[in-house]
Amino acid sequence: MPKSKRDKKISLTKTSKKGLALKQKIIDDVRSCVEKFKDIYVFSHKNMRNLKMKDIREEWKPSRFFFAKNRVIGVGLGRNKEEEVADNLHKVTNCLKGQKALLFTDCSKEEVVDWFNNFSCEDFAKSGFKATQTVILEEGPLKQFSHAIEPHLRKLGMPTKLDRGVVTLIKEFEVCKEGSVLTPEQARILKLLEIRMATFKMTLKAHWSKDLGFEIMTSAESDDEECDTEKMEAEEEEDDI
Repeated sequence: MPKSKRDKKISLTKTSKKGLALKQKIIDDVRSCVEKFKDIYVFSHKNMRNLKMKDIREEWKPSRFFFAKNRVIGVGLGRNKEEEVADNLHKVTNCLKGQKALLFTDCSKEEVVDWFNNFSCEDFAKSGFKATQTVILEEGPLKQFSHAIEPHLRKLGMPTKLDRGVVTLIKEFEVCKEGSVLTPEQARILKLLEIRMATFKMTLKAHWSKDLGFEIMTSAESDDEECDTEKMEAEEEEDDI
């Protein structure tokens, strides 16, 4: 009887340890960008969409966006005055809390601020997202759907049937309620209905320049997103002493 492939033994000594190497590469890339570009911007992001971000990266070349673990990026910049690779970079590290990322660029401040202020992208909400509106479907035909999708709609929880080949709701159906957390099924239904509730938005939080140093750019929406200004002010007072 042939030996099952499931019984094949794999030695752990042959598995590659990519985690440490990847972190080191990120640290090296961050430090390389500090040398290459004159400005660094810290920004927060909500409802990130990878496909859209891919287009943004292309649009901003040769500038660089960094999305990685805050602690790893912080090591690259320097976690304190003793470790920082350029003056005041540890203040940038203190801003890396929550959903944050970096933009390295040589573009003018006016250009960067204008782009971030005007950028937003509407998209379909994913499961776990809080509904921004109540969506209720009235009893009756749903002519936007093909008859072939009717079984799928029933699996998603919609009370539907085929009436002479037309997808029809047999009673009123509440897809979601404003403020409620969307389930995977609700998110799929909203996408089928082409109702977009999520907005991909990026907000500038801080700016570091080789010429001008560090500055806070916006007030934080919450303590979780706030730069550690108290720690920065304490350090500045120590310098004055």
